[in-house]
Amino acid sequence: MGLMTSVTSRSRRRVEELLAGTGVVINGQNPWDIRVHDDRLFARVLADGSLGFGEAYMDGWWDAPALDDCLTRILRQGLRAKVRPSVSLLKDAIGARIANLQSKRRAFIVGERHYDAGNDLYQAMLDARLTYTCGYWKEAQTLDEAQEAKLDLVCRKIGLRPGQRVLDIGCGWGSFAKYAAEKYGAHVVGITVSREQLKLGRELCKDLPVELRLQDYRDVNEPFDHVISLGMVEHVGYKNYRDYFAVARRCITGDGFFLLHTIGDNVSSRFSDPWIDKYIFPNSMLPSAAQLARAAEGLFVMEDWHGFHASYYDKTLMAWYRNTEAHWPQLKDRYDDRFHRMWTFYLNACAGLFRSRSIQLWQIVYSPRGILGGYVAVR
Repeated sequence: MGLMTSVTSRSRRRVEELLAGTGVVINGQNPWDIRVHDDRLFARVLADGSLGFGEAYMDGWWDAPALDDCLTRILRQGLRAKVRPSVSLLKDAIGARIANLQSKRRAFIVGERHYDAGNDLYQAMLDARLTYTCGYWKEAQTLDEAQEAKLDLVCRKIGLRPGQRVLDIGCGWGSFAKYAAEKYGAHVVGITVSREQLKLGRELCKDLPVELRLQDYRDVNEPFDHVISLGMVEHVGYKNYRDYFAVARRCITGDGFFLLHTIGDNVSSRFSDPWIDKYIFPNSMLPSAAQLARAAEGLFVMEDWHGFHASYYDKTLMAWYRNTEAHWPQLKDRYDDRFHRMWTFYLNACAGLFRSRSIQLWQIVYSPRGILGGYVAVR
């Protein structure tokens, strides 16, 4: 017992040293402080880093009343990089470099494990149109307004006109397709790797010039006036970025546009956060500005690079979190407490990542040959 107590004490002191400067205190009184329910937390964090920290939250080993603030403070100080990864995590990282984790054979894994989780969950969490990407809050006051503004922004950036044909790579439940068809008279083909998204999306888009398909992006080879992709390149992987841009290029006819909406990392990476990879987005990877620029080189001219305001995804995620909590009494019979804690950690951690400026949100407009006279940026 004495040895165990000594080990726990040393582990706790090491974690407290890591937290120094964050303002986060173990069992402190501030709402962002960590309230420990199981002392095994300290050794688990030191052994498994962010994976152990997130799993310990899922298991109820710790809480923080203001979880978003707690995680923001930790992320702002770069603590993820200060914890030495375990041997198993190092093996996973090496494997990610050797294998193509986002190959065509593996493309549908994220659909099955994340997007097929349950349409009832997403209908409770998202806006009325089921838009699972960052809202545009420039003049919006509500989540519905922010998502409508984002969809309209995309249409205006590509100069969408009635009758034009648009490919939506990673269409989700068809929110863009439905909006573009209703508001701009466009014909939209949307592709997804989620069977549940496809089923509901087809219902939502019925009687409109919209075709939704269960299809990998690499299998699309037909002409479109424009191509858009909102929040999908995060599933493509660095080994496939060039192929992804090549698909968009071969599908665009004339002087159409390719609009890419993506979360972006501040540094070029070849693997994802281990907790996010295991529980939320398997085989995901955030692209850096450099990786996107290299992938597009020789295929497109970059016409506009729009960095969304730092608060926009933070606001979006916290709105999703509030919606989820408000509807949890109707969801809890289908999703257990561990799933609830996992989802809570996911939404709050992602809000913390944006709030701490660890990751960004970009909208980029590309043209195949460059717009004569120049592209006029739309905001």
